[in-house]
Amino acid sequence: MGELMNCPRCGTLFVSGVRSICQDCYKEEERAYTTVYDFLRPRKNRQATVPEIVQATGVDEEIIFKFVKERRLRASQFPNLTYPCERCSTKISEGKLCHSCQTEMKSDLDEQKKLVEIAERNKQNVNETNTYYTVEKKH
Repeated sequence: MGELMNCPRCGTLFVSGVRSICQDCYKEEERAYTTVYDFLRPRKNRQATVPEIVQATGVDEEIIFKFVKERRLRASQFPNLTYPCERCSTKISEGKLCHSCQTEMKSDLDEQKKLVEIAERNKQNVNETNTYYTVEKKH
């Protein structure tokens, strides 16, 4: 069952479920999608960039970014549709991070993993060097 929450776009109270926005905002978003798609459908407009689409249709660029992220507008059909990387704002056409940010984060994670492994080895070595055993001779 859905939760009662305020729409993040207009503040109206609604029951969340399938959508994260209220019904009125959803209908408005669908109208915006239709407007953008109708603009991009003719062959001459398929190479349009996001700023050109915003200027021609009046649809907010954040909504266009959302359509591209949700893959409702595909980069394979409209090659100049890009949105900013969530970390550095470089223009990308898929995913959440650009290639350089992905590489940097992966190397940071690998380095952190190595540090944890070294710390674990050092902890084991300390335990081994401070352990004393007694040996009793049997008579």
